[in-house]
Amino acid sequence: MKRSVNNLPLYQKAEEIDNLFPEDNDYLQAIKSNLLEDIMIIQAKISGAEAVKLYDIKMENAAIIRKAARDIMVSGNTLEMFGFSDAKYYKLVRNLIEEFRLLFRDWVAHFNPKHFIVDDWGLFNPPGISSDYIQRDDELNFLDDEENEE
Repeated sequence: MKRSVNNLPLYQKAEEIDNLFPEDNDYLQAIKSNLLEDIMIIQAKISGAEAVKLYDIKMENAAIIRKAARDIMVSGNTLEMFGFSDAKYYKLVRNLIEEFRLLFRDWVAHFNPKHFIVDDWGLFNPPGISSDYIQRDDELNFLDDEENEE
């Protein structure tokens, strides 16, 4: 049985970031709408990475998650730059993103590099695998035992 993505600490941290801003402040809601897009991308890509076994797909999702998280960090500068009195929310977001980053690193470290199909673009191959690597049939055995995994 696969674990629910909603129970992943990484996914829960993304939800915590999403729920940070109060509903009654229109300006914060406008800022949040920009951040919300990135949070939605992060949550969707966590779900996407968890739904597959392939290393290259997991890494592709991880790269998109990293970009969205970094965009959140940068967009918060707008609050400080314009002297917005509630820039404290950005500091909270920055702290949550740092916590998210640490969870993210642990999550990515558990991707199995043996579960790969050669990425002929060469971007998301496991370490030591080039884009012209000739993959052996026995390297694809992990596809047969998918139903046996949790």
